[in-house]
Amino acid sequence: MMMLTGKVALVTGAGAGIGRAIAESYAREGARLVISDVNAALGAETVATIEALGGQAVFVKADVAEAAGHVALVAAAHQHFGALHIACNNAGIAGGGRALTETTDEDWGRVIAVNLTGVFLGMRAQIPAIAAAGGGAIVNIASVLGSVAIPNSAPYVASKHGCVGLTRAAALEAAGQKVRVNAVGPGFIATPMAAKLDQASIDAIAAKHALGRWGTAQEIAEVALWLASDKASFVTGAYYTADGGYSAQ
Repeated sequence: MMMLTGKVALVTGAGAGIGRAIAESYAREGARLVISDVNAALGAETVATIEALGGQAVFVKADVAEAAGHVALVAAAHQHFGALHIACNNAGIAGGGRALTETTDEDWGRVIAVNLTGVFLGMRAQIPAIAAAGGGAIVNIASVLGSVAIPNSAPYVASKHGCVGLTRAAALEAAGQKVRVNAVGPGFIATPMAAKLDQASIDAIAAKHALGRWGTAQEIAEVALWLASDKASFVTGAYYTADGGYSAQ
């Protein structure tokens, strides 16, 4: 039997990169999907890919920084599939390139709104729905920068550290409702977001990982799949780095 047979899952930021890989992995293992992104065209591509695999998926355009978007996603899960068992709060944006003392209010607010408040708003809507379905799992995509830091990325580092703490707090509160909550901390992953870098920068970042390379979206998806499944039934409040040894050095 597939790992997520009979389950209904939602994945935010599923139009590309890690989010798309997670959505496809969930569908491959039997879940029916509600996916969201701010880019409707990319979201439609993910739905088409899932349907080509023989899965079922619907797309809902949503801004994770707005509470209404999360309410709509949970409602879509009930409308189309009758329940919600799994949620993956993956949507996030990069933030950096400036020293903390040069970071504007707008830069700070935008990153925190998406990467941290978006996870809070998501779980606030998701936990009651998952509990009502008899329990399930939430997987929050944080970052290796949820446990370490780099210069000139204060908003991003703060948002991802906050995501890890928020995950642990939610896990303690939701455990009695049979809802497990965990976080994944990817290292530097080869996604469209990283395509803007020059080759010298790409090589320098690869060298910071013990494995000597960037990770792939599928490698992160495998961790998110395990955490969403019953194979991780005794795992909650955890933060799993999948960072090629970046944080071990």
